[in-house]
Amino acid sequence: MRAVVCSEFGPLDRLEVRELPEPPLPPGHVRVKVTCASVNYPDALMVLGAYQVKPALPFVPGAELAGTVTEVGEGVTHLRPGDRVLALCWLGAFATEAVVEARLALPLDAAIDFAHAAALPMTYGTAFHALLDRAQLRAGETLLVLGAGGGVGLAAVELGRHMGATVIAAASSSAKLEAARARGADHAIDYGTQDLRAELRRITGGRGPDVILDPVGGSYAEPALRSIAWGGRYLVVGFAAGDIPRVPLNLPLLKGCAVIGVFWGEFLKREADRGADELRQLLAWLKDGTLRPLVSARVPLERAAEAMRTVHERGAVGKIVVEP
Repeated sequence: MRAVVCSEFGPLDRLEVRELPEPPLPPGHVRVKVTCASVNYPDALMVLGAYQVKPALPFVPGAELAGTVTEVGEGVTHLRPGDRVLALCWLGAFATEAVVEARLALPLDAAIDFAHAAALPMTYGTAFHALLDRAQLRAGETLLVLGAGGGVGLAAVELGRHMGATVIAAASSSAKLEAARARGADHAIDYGTQDLRAELRRITGGRGPDVILDPVGGSYAEPALRSIAWGGRYLVVGFAAGDIPRVPLNLPLLKGCAVIGVFWGEFLKREADRGADELRQLLAWLKDGTLRPLVSARVPLERAAEAMRTVHERGAVGKIVVEP
């Protein structure tokens, strides 16, 4: 099989596309011919050696994929060769085939495009878990989404609108804000050219957003937290800006608000049944057209490193998909 291989932690341009032997198929796993694999921010962090989990070297990056089952391992009864699936593998997706745990492979309806399916789990799963489980977002509340043009951000905009919230999208370019508006954002703030706090005061009449979803961190975190409504919930999703913010702890006290961590991968490990139910709900919404992930580019394996660099440097709008 052909795969993108990371042999040492370091710059993304050291990644190679190589021929590898077919991986073994353990019990409880399925072999999948990969049609599409989606690029996520943690993929680049793993290659750079900057993620909280360091894979054993060498490894094939790529956490999520969609494709066709070609072989099932011992004990697998709910899937068979020929089934279309959406699967999480955490590592190994940027290849012509992958071996994944059967419990993390969900049957995929024939009406669902492989690329849109591959773009769903990590971004929409993270956003749905954040808004539903962690923030308990209610209809009528105001949701601020930072990094609203990226994968998690656009998913949060779409889901927040579907859950009945008034959605404020904040991003760093007009193209990203245009994508957010197209997916239901009621208001848009370009924090590259506009004052975030001033715009939030204007839009909310001084009250502030009830829920803030932050996959960016960096210099935007403190002004956003200072703007939150009384009793608000601040969702810490990630640090795409590169810096982990250090905010004054008197702010949660003064605002009576909660700062809440969102770690979707760990949630899946600890509460697998709930996580699978939420993924099935997302797939149902994908099938009926409620959700429509933005796939902004499709690239071959040879351009996977380039795609990962674009995502890492926050240049992507929506999701980039690798097509082996």
